[in-house]
Formats: sequence, structure tokens, C-alpha cells
Amino acid sequence: MFSKSLRNADHTRRFQIVATPSGWEMREEHDSQLVRRVEYHDWHRVERARRLMTFEMEELQHAGWRQIAD
Repeated sequence: MFSKSLRNADHTRRFQIVATPSGWEMREEHDSQLVRRVEYHDWHRVERARRLMTFEMEELQHAGWRQIAD
């Protein structure tokens, strides 16, 4: 549903939102380590989480991180 990865030197950050049988799961990984996992059952919360992820990715890109293919 939504998956973006950013790289800076040897570090990778991955942001995902996937549909689950009971709603949606938001995941964030730093160098393949899960640092955040949240389940949502309300689409409006998913939209808000995606906006926050997008803002965080934009901040990382301004700091020199580059988007890579998943």
C-alpha cells in the first residue's frame, strides 16, 4: 500500500503502511531493525500517520538522505 526507503551512507530507513485483516499496520525500520509498529483500525488515523511519515521523510531528504527502490 505504501512503502518508501531512504539511504544515507550505510544507513537505511524504511517506512511502510500495509493492509491487514483487521485494518492497517504502520512500520518503521532503521537498518532492518523494527523501531515502530502501530496497528490502526480507523482510516483517518492511517492518513494522519502517512502525513507524519511523509514529513519525516522530507526532513531526512533535506538532511542528505536519498530515496531508494524497494
